[in-house]
Amino acid sequence: MKFPLVRELAAEGIPVAVTCRVLKITKQGYFKWRAKPLSNRDLDNAYVLNAAVDIHRDDPAFGYRFICDQLEAKGIEASENRVWRLCSSQGLWSNHSKKRGLNRKAGPPVHDDLVQRDFTAERANQLWITDITEHHTGEGKLYACLIQDVFSKRIVGYSIGERMTAQLAVDSLQAAVRLRGRHATTVHSDRGSQFRSTAYVRTLKAHGLTGSMGRVGACGDNAAMESFNALLQKNVLNQQRWETREELRLSIVDWIERTYHRRRRQRELGKLTPIEFETVYSADSAA
Repeated sequence: MKFPLVRELAAEGIPVAVTCRVLKITKQGYFKWRAKPLSNRDLDNAYVLNAAVDIHRDDPAFGYRFICDQLEAKGIEASENRVWRLCSSQGLWSNHSKKRGLNRKAGPPVHDDLVQRDFTAERANQLWITDITEHHTGEGKLYACLIQDVFSKRIVGYSIGERMTAQLAVDSLQAAVRLRGRHATTVHSDRGSQFRSTAYVRTLKAHGLTGSMGRVGACGDNAAMESFNALLQKNVLNQQRWETREELRLSIVDWIERTYHRRRRQRELGKLTPIEFETVYSADSAA
């Protein structure tokens, strides 16, 4: 809006008529605005938009429909059309949006890269790595956020759902903390919006964890986690067509807990399984 600029210049002695002519606005419109700078509707829109911005900041995967649902849950009444109009005015699109002309790039990192592709650890809970994968079923996509302890290769936390949101990443992080407890752990991820979200960063800090992020477009910066994802793809996802999300979810959990953790021996672990390796390590540490 140009009217505030007219007012500021008028306070510095520049005639209103001159400024309005340069800005190509009418004096009548300016004086009408000055009599009542903001209507009740403007104030209400600002309130709704501020709430929408906060919701989108916490979870960039939310488009206007989900933002509308969240506003309703917070007791803020606004129609979908109104929320769409306000979100459009500020570019609050879902990070999954495929609108024509929308060219999204990975956002800036919220953490330094503390790993520098050195995916090794001298003890349990020194370094965790995490990533989100997506898989197709007859009902639509299923997403899995997994966290692996680099030391033992064990999956220490995971969350599986039908939407790729920041909450999916938060849930997997909380699952890992419930299993392993609080440690001075570094948690490394890519620059996905879920891992840059306010909710995820807040959860890291709440549990005393340190975030780390790789570079944009450098797949080697999270190669260890991508290696596990390739195993999951080969041993579960490519085995058949999955009709339902629940069917695939149960198969992923079964393969992780029963096969990968307890039956799949790894040369990096001295031909032990992740569970066996942790058992030996715990015994040696207690001795």
